[in-house]
Amino acid sequence: MASFNLLLLPGDGIGPEVMSEVEKLVRWFDKESGNRFETERHLVGGSAYDAHGVAITDEAMGLAMASDAVLFGAVGGPKWDKVPYDCRPEAGLLRLRKDLELFANLRPAICYPALADASSLKRELVEGLDILIVRELTGGVYFGEPKEIVTLENGEKRAVDTQLYTTHEIDRIARIAFDLAGKRRNKVASAEKRNVMKSGVLWNEVVTRVHGDYPGVALEHVLADNCAMQLVRNPKQYDVIVTDNLFGDILSDVAAMLTGSLGMLPSAALGAVDPATGKRRAMYEPVHGSAPDIAGQSLANPIAMIGSFAMALRYSCNLVAEADLLEKAVANVLGSGLRTRDIAARGANAASTGEMGDAILTELQHLAR
Repeated sequence: MASFNLLLLPGDGIGPEVMSEVEKLVRWFDKESGNRFETERHLVGGSAYDAHGVAITDEAMGLAMASDAVLFGAVGGPKWDKVPYDCRPEAGLLRLRKDLELFANLRPAICYPALADASSLKRELVEGLDILIVRELTGGVYFGEPKEIVTLENGEKRAVDTQLYTTHEIDRIARIAFDLAGKRRNKVASAEKRNVMKSGVLWNEVVTRVHGDYPGVALEHVLADNCAMQLVRNPKQYDVIVTDNLFGDILSDVAAMLTGSLGMLPSAALGAVDPATGKRRAMYEPVHGSAPDIAGQSLANPIAMIGSFAMALRYSCNLVAEADLLEKAVANVLGSGLRTRDIAARGANAASTGEMGDAILTELQHLAR
């Protein structure tokens, strides 16, 4: 029997509601899977600022550093629009990513057959879609220096953002992508802009070199703008897409909308493997935001949060069969026709957050017999 420590950070808005549905599943796995799951809850984001004056406390960060996985809900809302910049709710999320050194962002885009008609693309283009975008999360133009707005001698202003990547940063994200592709369909597409950006030239060179260590995985190089077009034209041609921070931000949002709803999409942020323990730090969160307009009304779709827990089972706990079982339970419930408001047909009765969570738990129990 294995034992796992999970830190739950529900956050703000709908975060606590969708996290409560995950807690039901964690308790079931703790009781029925033969493995031990211990959890602890802490504040993050606006709720942490209200209680402690910071977006995340040092105590919570210490627990995050020591945990097997962090499950993160959502942060932010208009209530905290005027708090000091360093204390804004999003600062808690950014500190987690930085201090845990979570450099690899995994964003799956899966279109369940039951929801294919909810996509903006034709059913035949998206039904059965299963793409994994691997985005470098801690480098690139979002973090490169200098980053500034200066006033020139003639009175004009000049804004500068710097795109920076090192060989090491590209090497480690490429290896994540190739490792994951080896457990999927053995295809990687590397997206960059080597035609106009020096960082793209280096990205292409390093990914090509790393590919030599993975002869069983096919590699395709694609310009990032063409990749965006291909995602809309023929998305099922892709399996794993690896790309930098900026292009990953854009391409993952394009891929997300192919599935029909942001409320359906989980994500993972992974760090490096600790040579001493063989484990890697990790955080799992839904792609959707805090949705303050529906918070507290039991209208939120918990599937993205539940899918994030399934990713934690797979990548942090190495419980692949259990993750598959949970994901199958979600697919079966959707196949039965149950819908929360965000994915329900206009005028149709919609399930509450708790009703959707309960239905998935019931189906999980049925599948496990």
